[in-house]
Amino acid sequence: MPYNSVYMISYDDFAKVELKTAHVVTAERVPNSEKLLRLSLQVGDTNETGELVERIVLAGIGKQYEPELLVGKDIVIVANLEPRSLMGEVSNGMIVAATNGDGVISILQPDKPIGGGWKIK
Repeated sequence: MPYNSVYMISYDDFAKVELKTAHVVTAERVPNSEKLLRLSLQVGDTNETGELVERIVLAGIGKQYEPELLVGKDIVIVANLEPRSLMGEVSNGMIVAATNGDGVISILQPDKPIGGGWKIK
C-alpha cells in the first residue's frame, strides 16, 4: 500500500460523506464535562417555512478551546452523520479537526470568511 493509512476506502464511500462549512453562532461548555463543548451552528438547514435553523454539534475540544473564542468562526463539519447522544445531549454532526502526536487539536477552517452551509468538494 503506497500510503500510510489504516485502510483505503472507495471513492463511492468517500462520496457519501457530506462536508460543509458551518458558522459558529454560540459555544458553551456542557455541564459536568471537562471536554465537551456545545456548538450552535448555522449550516444552511431550514425549517418547513424556509427559515434558517441552527444545528447543535457537541465537540470534545473543551480542554484546548475556550468557547467564546469560537463564536463567529467558520469551521468544517461532517453534516450527514446520524445523531449521537453524548452526556445526555444529542449531537447532529461532527467538527473536522487534526490532532498531532502531542494531542494538540486544530479545528479545520476555511482560509476566508464564507459563512455556513457550503458544501466542500
